[in-house]
Amino acid sequence: MKPAALTERIRDTGRQMRKSERKVADYVLANLRDVINMRIVDLAAQAEVSEPTVVRFCRAVGCDGFQDFKLALAQQLASSPGYGKVAVTDTDSVAEFSRKVFDSTIDTLLKVRDNLNPSIIHRAIEALASANRVEFYGHGASAAVAADAQHRFFRLQLASAAYSDTHIQKMSALSLKKGDVVVAISQSGRTQSLLDTIELVKDMDAIVIGMAPSCTPIAEAATIPICIDVAEEFEIYTPLSSRIAHLAVIDVLAVGVAQRKGPRLQAHLYRLRAGMQSLRVPDTQPDD
Repeated sequence: MKPAALTERIRDTGRQMRKSERKVADYVLANLRDVINMRIVDLAAQAEVSEPTVVRFCRAVGCDGFQDFKLALAQQLASSPGYGKVAVTDTDSVAEFSRKVFDSTIDTLLKVRDNLNPSIIHRAIEALASANRVEFYGHGASAAVAADAQHRFFRLQLASAAYSDTHIQKMSALSLKKGDVVVAISQSGRTQSLLDTIELVKDMDAIVIGMAPSCTPIAEAATIPICIDVAEEFEIYTPLSSRIAHLAVIDVLAVGVAQRKGPRLQAHLYRLRAGMQSLRVPDTQPDD
């Protein structure tokens, strides 16, 4: 059974069910994660129906019985952690909206991971590892991603910078040389000023790695497009999963560059770690 097949079947067959069975269907769809831990008597009580009605509902959606139904539902939720999540509301408890935020983020990360093109990622890693200079451009929420990316690549012994101001981006772009790399980050893929800067970067024979949704102007303008298809979020209760997805892809690229650089980089990172020890409060916990 495919990840969403069971809940889709519940919705599709719901109209043909008896009224009492529809009550079970409605309760299940509203409480997917709770149902997998229930006994048949618990579900019957919550849906205000009899136990035989629960059994008839299970058979109506293609399961042999209640235990078979719970197993199928658990498999669906395990294969798609964010499936069945509901938008955060102002009546949610801390536990409820915490679970929803994490489920939404996990679901987004898995979808982005599964849609990454390994050959494109390989090209991006090769370009970054051999670059003389790497710059990260982003606006708005993407500016924070660019700043984080610069910090990660700075540790990899790469000359790097991050700019969020349009004027500075354009001035810096005009000083680039062949073999330099710009990573253009955009959650919308349609920021006009960033698109204009990308054209300047390409005029200087530098490489543009675009991190943006597929089929958007920035993805299409990039030398190496890494497509990250996550919807922009504007609602007050919506977690910024798109930002976390971009950061995860930055981590993938950083790990790939570190792997390419090999043991010499590892020695450098050990030196950095040793040098940072003097900036930290000593661990004074007694040994066991």
